[in-house]
Amino acid sequence: MSKIGLIAKREFLSRVRKKSFIVTTILLPTLILGLYSLIIYFSVKAPSDTIVAIADNAHYFQDSLKSDPPIYFKTMQGADQKQLENLLAKNEIGAYVFIPSGTDSTAMLNIVSQKSLSLKTKQGINDAVNAVVKKQKMHDFHMTTEDIQKVNTPATIKYKSVEAGEDSMAKTGVSYAVGMVSGMVIYIVLLLYGMAVMRGVMEEKVSRIAEVIISSVKPFQLMMGKILGIGAVGLLQFLIWIVLTVGLRIILIPMLFPSVGDTINGSVSSQGSEGMQAVIALLSTINFPLLIICFLVYFLGGYLIYASLFAAVGSAVNEDPQEAQSFSFPVTMPIIFSVIIMMQAVNDPQSGLAVFGSLFPLTSPVVMMARVAQGVPDVVPYWQLGLSILFLILGFLLTTWFAGKVYRTGILMYGKKPTLKEIIKWARNK
Repeated sequence: MSKIGLIAKREFLSRVRKKSFIVTTILLPTLILGLYSLIIYFSVKAPSDTIVAIADNAHYFQDSLKSDPPIYFKTMQGADQKQLENLLAKNEIGAYVFIPSGTDSTAMLNIVSQKSLSLKTKQGINDAVNAVVKKQKMHDFHMTTEDIQKVNTPATIKYKSVEAGEDSMAKTGVSYAVGMVSGMVIYIVLLLYGMAVMRGVMEEKVSRIAEVIISSVKPFQLMMGKILGIGAVGLLQFLIWIVLTVGLRIILIPMLFPSVGDTINGSVSSQGSEGMQAVIALLSTINFPLLIICFLVYFLGGYLIYASLFAAVGSAVNEDPQEAQSFSFPVTMPIIFSVIIMMQAVNDPQSGLAVFGSLFPLTSPVVMMARVAQGVPDVVPYWQLGLSILFLILGFLLTTWFAGKVYRTGILMYGKKPTLKEIIKWARNK
């Protein structure tokens, strides 16, 4: 095994055997499942009943408001506002609507409650009141239900391009979501594990372990071994998170909430197979094999580029956290800019900014994933994809060369805070 492989193996084994690795690897999926369970619990939990008193002295609603649990409408003809306030203070009602006699319009209704009503309760009251108001207006204007349906029926619009063929809003939405998720995953990986490389280099420099290791291997071999070892740790941890999160959700959620699975199955059955076929058809429009290949290429390329830069930063700084933060800021800025460009790319994947972001090697790992999900070659031509990968490889070679030069000198420098001019000088040294 080569020296780089031995260093990577040592880095990998030393990190996966730590208690912190085991705890964080298991804790994060558990926290995600816990939050997911809380959301489900409060979703399936039956809300408390709310009695809404209707004092309709104008006889506009005429007992036409229909109760829909947990909202119950109680008609109180002839009641004045003071009586309603007393009932509200005694918690006999949850809210009241007072319509004085002589009111000829329900354009503005004041609903009074002791405490703020939940959003779901407010929506339920709004729906019930608006249904009656709509029915009354239909009667006033001599309109039938069929007339309303004809007015509310939107035009059917289909989008078709010469290159891509027929398109749809749903297809665009699916591509938007897939591109956003892919780009954000790479963004998190670059930031999380790039910083881990920097901290690892700083720890070895401060503890003077690097001096001992460099006596046996070249600084470049030490740097690449550390990058590959930490990258393997990150990839393993990421895969464990995915497996545990999906596995715990599939196994534990039905055990904790048996009714949830029945509800989901019932809703799927009631909607029929047409809805499922539509979803499958939309997903089939995305070239997942190409998307996965591109994800792996940009995942590895982006990690190697930024891990090299973070390793150079870690070798140049001492144990001062503020010093490390100031030096790492220029490295993290392109990652942040890539997310900003990605937002533009998912909305307009063929804009000049999106094309530039997908070709520039410091932003392409995030931005290109958002564009590839929109379609190849109709949105992203093959030449752009190939050129982007070529630039990514060249960027990796350039950053690795630069980081290796800085690492070779910086790992043995102590005490003095280097300037940017000195770091550039390190890179120029033969």
